[in-house]
Amino acid sequence: MTTLKKIILLAIPLAFCTFLALGSIPSTDRQSDLTSANAIASVPPEPPAQENNKTNQDSFHTMVEGELRSGDTLSRSLARYSIDPLVRQLILDNLSTCLDFKRLRPKDKYRVYLDDEGQLLRCEYESSPMESYSITRMADTFVAEKDTIDVDVNTCMIEGVISTSLFEAFSQQQLQPALIYAFADIFSSRMDFNTQTQKDDSFLIVFEKYYKDDQFIGYGNILYARYQQCSGEMYEGYFYRSEEKAGSFYDTEGRELGTSFIKSPVPLGKVTSNFNLRRIHPISGIIRPHLGVDFAAPAGTPVMATADGKVSFAGFQGGFGRQIVLTHAGGYKTYYGHLSRFSEDLQCGSAVNQKQVIGYVGSSGFSTGPHLDYRLQQHDKFYDPFSMEFQPKSVLQGEELARFQNDINVLTRLVGSTSLPGTLYVRHLVIEPDEQLTLL
Repeated sequence: MTTLKKIILLAIPLAFCTFLALGSIPSTDRQSDLTSANAIASVPPEPPAQENNKTNQDSFHTMVEGELRSGDTLSRSLARYSIDPLVRQLILDNLSTCLDFKRLRPKDKYRVYLDDEGQLLRCEYESSPMESYSITRMADTFVAEKDTIDVDVNTCMIEGVISTSLFEAFSQQQLQPALIYAFADIFSSRMDFNTQTQKDDSFLIVFEKYYKDDQFIGYGNILYARYQQCSGEMYEGYFYRSEEKAGSFYDTEGRELGTSFIKSPVPLGKVTSNFNLRRIHPISGIIRPHLGVDFAAPAGTPVMATADGKVSFAGFQGGFGRQIVLTHAGGYKTYYGHLSRFSEDLQCGSAVNQKQVIGYVGSSGFSTGPHLDYRLQQHDKFYDPFSMEFQPKSVLQGEELARFQNDINVLTRLVGSTSLPGTLYVRHLVIEPDEQLTLL
């Protein structure tokens, strides 16, 4: 049922920030649940005011709040909330100039503000916490635009110790899977978290958490990651965005952590069979070479290409079931068997990028359960993927290296300045309409 209420509309100018402010602000508890739909706002909107525009000042209006249901069009949803047909058409005509209606989804939220004569004053449409649009009446016309978004970015530090698995250790810290996978991905070319994690290994991660109106909306960049094996081996990765390429992770010497091949196409799967020239086959019982690695994972788990390449085969291949074969530079080939299905639009000749999802774990062919059979071949000889060493994709040099090392010195001092995990600092960020922000 639609809820209506008379509230006062105040015309307050909006100040648009063009840069972010960085400061030391104490952390606060954050709400994680979204405000329920159809609630009445206790604070009126703040449409832009102009010196000669007194139309919206101190006038009473009604606010109607709603959200799209499955199968809705915006027009149908507005009609369900008893919005007048002429007002509905004004909203549709103006929003269509800045919002693609093909991208509307169930749970999108909107607010409509009407004056005391039932005429449109303002409409706000939110397709996600990071994307909203508005229509505002200005004298005898309407201005429709994509809005700026104000967020707080908390830079946080978390430490932990492995007892059973990396996933379990992160989950104990109430960290969401997106951050776990991103952490594992940083070191995917250096170590395999399926086979090389041990009890009492430790980790440290410095990362960004984004909040809007005190509500957590997602993780930003990981700025620093460290994994310390109890055997003494330590891996570190610093995030750095150079002038010539997108951000990536580097070690302290400026070597990019990413290599031509990553270790595993299923980062957090369970290895059930290693590369073995004298393995007893689990179905036939015959000793025969196992020229790859088996990763057990739930059916439907995404499988990634371990390197840039092209699809040379995608189909059914006997005991391997649904299989993809990729060819790579340097005479390499990789094989992905027992898949449940392939990614859409994947076909022979398709170019794929490293870490691109190419298929999904299954149990097709000769298989005792859902798993991936992964193989690495060079010049007709198969190799153990876990024993191969590859060169870094890039190495920072000259002025670029100097800038990078200055950045990591600042971050290292910040991390070293506290002995307690938590929020290191908070900054305010204004995202302009033409800017894109990608969250994990």
